[in-house]
Order: sequence, then C-alpha cells, then structure tokens
Amino acid sequence: MNLRVLIVALVLATTVFAQTPPAEGPRTYVPADFAQFAPKTALDMINRVPGFALKEEDQERGLGEASGNVVINGQRLSGKSNDVITELSRIPATNVERIEIVDAATLKIPGLTGQVANVIVRSTGINGQWAYRPEFRSYYTDPLFTRFEVSMSGTKGPVQYTLGLDNRGNRSGAGGPTWIFGPSGSLVEQRDEQWRGNAEQPRFSGRFVFDAPGSATANLNVLYGRLYYDFLETGIRTDMSAGTEAARRVTVDEHGHNYELGGDYELELGRGRLKLIAVGRGSRYPNETEVVTSFDDGSPATGFRSTGVGDEAERIGRAEYRWTSNGAEWQVSGEGAFNSLDNTSRLFEMNGSGIFEEIPLEGGTARVEEDRYQIMGSYGRPVRKNVTMKLSAGGEYSQLVQVGAGGTTRSFYRPKGELSAAWKVSPRTDVNLKLARRVGQLNFFDFLASVNVQDDIQKAANPDLVPEQSWNLDIEGVRNLGTLGSTTLRVYGQLIDDIIDYVPIGDSGQSPGNLDHATVYGIQSRSTFNLDRIGWAGARFDLEMQWQDSEVEDPLTGENRPISNSLQELFYAALRYDVPSTDWAFGTDYSYQLNAKSYRLTEVGRLWEGPVWGAVYVEHKNVGGLTLRAGVHNLLAADSMWDRTVYTGRRTTDPVDYVEHRDRQIGPIFSFAVRGKF
Repeated sequence: MNLRVLIVALVLATTVFAQTPPAEGPRTYVPADFAQFAPKTALDMINRVPGFALKEEDQERGLGEASGNVVINGQRLSGKSNDVITELSRIPATNVERIEIVDAATLKIPGLTGQVANVIVRSTGINGQWAYRPEFRSYYTDPLFTRFEVSMSGTKGPVQYTLGLDNRGNRSGAGGPTWIFGPSGSLVEQRDEQWRGNAEQPRFSGRFVFDAPGSATANLNVLYGRLYYDFLETGIRTDMSAGTEAARRVTVDEHGHNYELGGDYELELGRGRLKLIAVGRGSRYPNETEVVTSFDDGSPATGFRSTGVGDEAERIGRAEYRWTSNGAEWQVSGEGAFNSLDNTSRLFEMNGSGIFEEIPLEGGTARVEEDRYQIMGSYGRPVRKNVTMKLSAGGEYSQLVQVGAGGTTRSFYRPKGELSAAWKVSPRTDVNLKLARRVGQLNFFDFLASVNVQDDIQKAANPDLVPEQSWNLDIEGVRNLGTLGSTTLRVYGQLIDDIIDYVPIGDSGQSPGNLDHATVYGIQSRSTFNLDRIGWAGARFDLEMQWQDSEVEDPLTGENRPISNSLQELFYAALRYDVPSTDWAFGTDYSYQLNAKSYRLTEVGRLWEGPVWGAVYVEHKNVGGLTLRAGVHNLLAADSMWDRTVYTGRRTTDPVDYVEHRDRQIGPIFSFAVRGKF
C-alpha cells in the first residue's frame, strides 16, 4: 500500500472516530496532564501535547515575520541562533504553568499560522537540570562520551535568567562496497571503503528577561559556540581489468566559532506599544580537505587539497508598533538587515614529488554583501464570532554587491505579505488558512566557485543569483478527538519564481542559479491516539505521514522533473507505553523518508540513508530522582547508499562516463541518557 493510500485511509478512520462524540478534550494543558511522562523540561511537555508537532522558525531574511509554531509567554524569540528547541530544553518543567494551543490568527504576532503552542512560564527561585547522553555504534565509529546539557534558571530582582552550556557532540560512520560500472554495464572498479566523522560543538547561551519600569519589558540573548570536526575515509580501489589496487585516504578538518548577541525593548507609547529589536551575529569556519591516492604498482601518488575560510556577518535592526482600534489589531514594522561574506577558497594538486602546488581556482575568492530594508503593515480582527482574520502587506528593497569573482551590483524591490484566517468550525474542529508571498534566503557561498575534491564535483562562480520568491497556500484542519487524542490534516502548495537549482555556466561549467518557475504541492497528516479509550491504559500512538510532489523545467532537457532532492514521501510512527502505577516506560518508533534525485548538469543520482529506521527504548523515570533511558536504534539495518550516473560532460549531449552504486553499512546504534535536576 503506498503512502497516498495510507493518508486517505487515515483521514477516513479519523472521520469515523470523530463521529463518536467523545468528551471535549482540553486545548490548555497543565503540568498534571504530563505527569505520567515525568517531564524534566518544557520541551518534554511540548513533545507530549496530543497531535502537536513542533516546528522551528524558518531561516527568514533578517528577522522578518514569525514562522514557527511555539511562543513563550506570548512572545517569539528575538534572535536567530537561539532556536526554540534549545530554549525549551532549558526551561524546567516546574516553571511551566500551562501550555495553550491557540489559533495563530488570534495572536498579536504576524507570520504565525495554524496551531501555535503558547508556553506560559513563571520562574520561582533557582532551578536547574542536566543531561548526559553517551552513544555507541557497532561499526566504523568512535564512542561518544562528550554529549551533555546543563542549564540553570532563576530570578534576581527584576531579572529572570536562563543560562545554558551544552555540547552537541556527534559520531557518525559507515563502511562497505562501492561498484563502478562502465557505459556498457560492465564492472570496471570495485571499492571497499569506510569513514568516520567526529564532531564536538560546545556552546554557551544566556537569556535574560527584564521587568522594566512601568509596563515595559526587555530581553537579552547571548550565544557563543565552537565547532571541532574531523573526518577520515580510507579504502582500497581495485581496477577490475588491470587487477591493480590503489589505496585512497580522505581527511577533512573543520573548526571555528559562531556568536550572536540580540535583544529587544518594548514599551507603551501613545495608543499602542513599540518594540525595538537588534541582533548581531557572525561565524568563521576554516576548513581543509585532502585526498591522496597511492598505487601498488609503484606509480607516483596523486592528490588534491582544498582550503576555505569564510567570515559571515549579519546585523539586524527592527522596530514594531502595534495598537488596537475598534476591535482590530494593527501593526507596522520596519527592518534593516546587512549581511556579508568574505571568502577565500584555494585548490592544490600533488606533483610527482608528493608536494602540493597551488593551482588557479577562478571565482573562489570574493566578498558578497546585501543591504536590505523592509516595511510591513498588518491588520487583524474577528470577522465573525468564530472567524478571525489577519492581513499583512509590504515590501523589501535590497542591494546585492559582489566584489571579485565577476562581481556586480544589483538592486531589487519585492512585494511581500500574507492573509491568514482561523475558523472555529465547532468546539472540537478548527480550520486555518494562510496565503503568503515569501522571499527566500540566500546562501552567499552559492555565489562563489568551489571544488569538492572528495567526490570530484566542481561548481563555478555565479554572481547573478537572486532569492527565490513564492506564493504559498496552506490549509490545515485540526480535529480534537477528546480523550482519544487529536488529528491534523494539512494541504499545501507553492508557486515558486527564481527557484535555485544547478544551471549551465559558460560552455562546460555549472553552479547554483535561478530557474524561472517551479511548483510544490502535498498533503500531511499528524495524529496522536491515546489508547486508554480502547482498553490499553498508559499507551499512546503517534502517526505522521506526508506525500509531496514538485515540478521544475530542467535547464538542459526542457522537460519537467522533480525539484532536486525535494521531499517525496515521509512516514513516522511511534508507540509509547507508560506502565500504570510504575515508573517504567517502553517505546518504539519507525521512520521512512524518500527524496527526489539530485540533478546536476553532469550527473543524476540519489544519496540517502535508509530505507527504514527503527528503534526501541526502555525508560525508568525515578532512579534516585533521575530519569534513565537506554535505546537501540537502526534495528532494521538502514544503510548509507549513493546511486548516480556520471557523464563525461553535459548529460544531454555527452556519453555516460560511469555508474556508481554505493551500499555502506551503518549498523546498530546504542544510546543512553541520564537526566536530573538540581
């Protein structure tokens, strides 16, 4: 049964359940509703809200309008690096008074849509929590002993604060065979390779909420993080016709830092309230990749090395003024954002003496800047007793400047805005609609030339990139099934202009560039079923399914194809059983995701892991006041795979060079977690 049939079946099943009049379920959740899960943080509680799936803020240009679905005390976070998941994980569960699930159109925050969780937090005294999460894999990886989280929240006079220190360490790896086939289908090379990657990402953050004079409020956010990443791949490549072998070694070293400082101040002014926001952030991640191949027949070793240093910076200033008039909410906002990237990329080739000599990399070194100014206005009000609407409109002016790598200066004006509505169809049924005109974010590294020496992929510089623009339509229905749970059905579509995909550069080059038009449409279903009602006390089943299709005109063939690497199908199911009258819990989850192929001008392929991931875990919620969990992941032997067809030149005019099929084993993953509070 394919995923589309499953989604339809779920909708029909939900309709049947909804016909049975259950007791009306609450849309406000208090700590007692989560008692069986023994939550330690606000994130634990959010993850247990029936039928609610947390969505982080999109990477908007500047700050822009809100785009996530969680606010804290009715306010969005006034930053970009301090993601909502991290913030929620640092709020002790004892500080959460309640979680309100509301329609976005009823809040005074432009940009939100659908169901939004408003987490009401009150700090009392000093509270802290910590977690230690080691992980071990059966093959190809080093053990992970360094992943931890610790945070402290409290109040000092008029200031509420949250301080956090964590290390998002990670270990990854895989190994196995790769087969290279020639144009005729014969096996020309066999590879046996394995790799491992070690990452450490220590990070400090702080959030301070000030009770300013009168009704004024202020927030300050700080963050500083480091990255230490090293990668090693080794392997033997056998030429099937000559019978010779070559040993290949790939190393990657990346390290650096990022920071962010942001704050806001809101005060009463005239008939309304004025909010001023400022954010500054930056990052620097020097990196080096080296590939060396040695031959058993005594031939000189060959190799390449690439290096890069990119300094990114962003400065944002924003002002919002809102007021109420005749039952309507009004807001006007202005924003200025100033982004820059200074990048230096270099390429080296090993000579016959084993020394790396620099070779030209045209378009790899340049400075890219964008200055952007935006003005928006919004208006919202109830149009009927059970219908609320919100309308925002405005535009942005931007200037893109590139110095070096064929640089140029360009200016643009783009309209933006959205219309959203929330309809309370019945006490248990909500429908939310949103129509928006969006302008996408740019990746300044896409403007510059680079070489992936590991996979032998090169891209040229392209100073003519512009942001994607799109019309987005979302319709979401939420059905509260009372004690049974909740279900959400979302239908969506996008009409995209200037979509970024690989385009021809010159006679033989390729680079990310803009294509004229693309479409995306899909359907998504999320449901939570509490199984107490059917006789299994303490059990809960979560189900998410998504099907998506997309279409863009290929720049070489002129034929329609899916957007490169876009989502096509997704399935996720999880079952948790909290044993009544005990502190034990057991659970399992399974997931599957299929993305479209990636299309470059010289190759077509799909790089993915799967097809199906599975896990089981056992948890005890009170071992001397601690919560302990042990889990086993990748039960269904998901592998790392890459299937691609590579051409000697353009895939429409030149013959096939080779076909690659990779199947690398990942193996079981064993995780442990110890969580406590102080």
